[in-house]
Amino acid sequence: MIDFAPDVPRWRQVYAVIRQRIADGTYPPRTRIPSVVGLQHEFGIAGVTGQKVHRQLREDGLIYTEPGLGSFVAPRPDTAAPDD
Repeated sequence: MIDFAPDVPRWRQVYAVIRQRIADGTYPPRTRIPSVVGLQHEFGIAGVTGQKVHRQLREDGLIYTEPGLGSFVAPRPDTAAPDD
């Protein structure tokens, strides 16, 4: 859990935490990030809030979602597999 600032939407604050974890390598490229339910448990947020976090991470190109498998950190351009 984090101490939420009262003047910033919670989804933005959780988004910032996950984005930082991606940036600092806590969640390396191609590894799974917490699901919406996982975010609910870790941060004490509602499901719709977790969905907003995932949606913004996808829109920003930081994660991708594989149906039935979960959401994963998108490969960075410098770590992408070479084209054959």
